[in-house]
Amino acid sequence: MRRRLIVVSLLTAVALLAAGQKKMPKPSWPNFFSKEQDVEMGREYAQQIEQQMTVVQNKELTDYVNRIGERLVKQGGLDNYPYFFKVVQEPSINAFALPGGPMFVHTGLLKAADNEAQVAGVLAHELAHVVLRHGTHQASKAQLIQIPAMLAGAVAGGTLTGQLAQLGIGLGANSLLLKFSRGAESDADLLGSYTMAKAGYNPIELARFFEKLEAQTGKAGNSKLSQFMSDHPNPGNRVQAIEGQLPYMARGPYDAHVGDLKKMQAIVDGLPAAPKKPAKGQGTQAQGGTPAQLPNAQKPAEVPISSTTKSTQTSGMSISYPSNWQETSDQGSLTVAPAEGRVQSFIGYGVMVNIAQAPSGQKVNLEQDTQKLLQGMAQQNSGMKVVEQAQQVTIGGSKALVTKLASDSPYAGTKETDVVVTIDRGTALYYLIFVAPEPDYAKLEPVFQQMTRSIRFQ
Repeated sequence: MRRRLIVVSLLTAVALLAAGQKKMPKPSWPNFFSKEQDVEMGREYAQQIEQQMTVVQNKELTDYVNRIGERLVKQGGLDNYPYFFKVVQEPSINAFALPGGPMFVHTGLLKAADNEAQVAGVLAHELAHVVLRHGTHQASKAQLIQIPAMLAGAVAGGTLTGQLAQLGIGLGANSLLLKFSRGAESDADLLGSYTMAKAGYNPIELARFFEKLEAQTGKAGNSKLSQFMSDHPNPGNRVQAIEGQLPYMARGPYDAHVGDLKKMQAIVDGLPAAPKKPAKGQGTQAQGGTPAQLPNAQKPAEVPISSTTKSTQTSGMSISYPSNWQETSDQGSLTVAPAEGRVQSFIGYGVMVNIAQAPSGQKVNLEQDTQKLLQGMAQQNSGMKVVEQAQQVTIGGSKALVTKLASDSPYAGTKETDVVVTIDRGTALYYLIFVAPEPDYAKLEPVFQQMTRSIRFQ
């Protein structure tokens, strides 16, 4: 009888413990992106980040952060993504992971941590956002109608990030892909802390680090913390929430150690000053994506225009252009510009050509789809405005609209004229953006008109 009571008591204790254990969070609905598209998106955005921020080239520091990340992934049992970890030279206290696995760790975060477990805690938290696919979930939730249409082929022929840019989704301030709700933060804390425990790090250090930073936000000189606390809103009492889960986590000893944090902090102190790069979320880019600071280059005195032409084809369309201009293509999009018209990743003179496929079974609505395109461009170009309303014309035997815009130029102290030509091809919207500095547009306009008249469809 006594033995039976003991067994019953043990079963009751197990049941009570199980009642307190939280279920591991799973990716939420809606999410219209596949995991493969998460990876593609992350890879494209990572390229933009590396153009805008200074990636630290110190091998010892990079290897240290990668060892922490790899330990969390492998021993933490996280879903398989092509993760990578890079340190960026930025004094603000932050780290962020892009959909599909790329992670960037600020040097300011390494400086602020008291121990390796705190660094591991932030990395585990960010890895949890990747595994739970919070970024693409939030984008899907915010654009319930537009995202499915886009993924069905609404903007085929360009990069995934370029397509998202037309919907106003990028990596700028308050990005849907990086700024999460308190519920998402709570889920990332939960999965991240369990991941830490499995990898041999004390999960309490995750909560301690967050609360240490929160305690400092009310003090003077906290500008390095503002972005971190904005991107990582406190879902509640982090220490209490994690402590409540300790009985169910992998038991210690929590003595994981892959390097000397103090030495890494000394390396950070010894890094040369980072060169200035375009600031995230400012200015415009030629073909969508994350807005970037304009280079303010010197405008060329003259752009040569050949009297002879040559032709090229893209996505079933041919167009002629001055023979001394150069063409480049990227996954179906085409850019034609003189060498003098290219300024870093911007186009100061030239034309960009792309195609947007209508959703399966639907037709292009020229007026509405043109308006959506212009709205997307305006969202990515803060100074852009319509200066001449759309005029209906016929191009290559198809109905088309021509709209003139004004925006900021990559040349210092100069405005830019952008002429957007949208062509209705039934199930596809072809669009061309002719670009020239405002003072030179009159000279370029006959060239652009000749190029437009040369358009033919197969």
